[in-house]
Amino acid sequence: MQELNYDENSTVLNHKDEVISFKCELQENLQKAMKEFVEEHPNWDQYRILQAAIAGFLMQKGFQNRDLTRLYIGNMFSMNFKD
Repeated sequence: MQELNYDENSTVLNHKDEVISFKCELQENLQKAMKEFVEEHPNWDQYRILQAAIAGFLMQKGFQNRDLTRLYIGNMFSMNFKD
């Protein structure tokens, strides 16, 4: 599997939370659907959708991690969990 290239933005990083940016190409139909969804649901954005989708996929495939579960639930229900 090819390693993803990423750039860290030090102004975004917290002590516990790390944000890694990456580029990916989306099929046009998927991009249009995401754009329409965001227009109809202003409390969502492309980043929240992708985070929820990736976290949900990993959970469905059996990956169990407390932080992943918090991220998924937080994105789905607009919650912010703090330890």
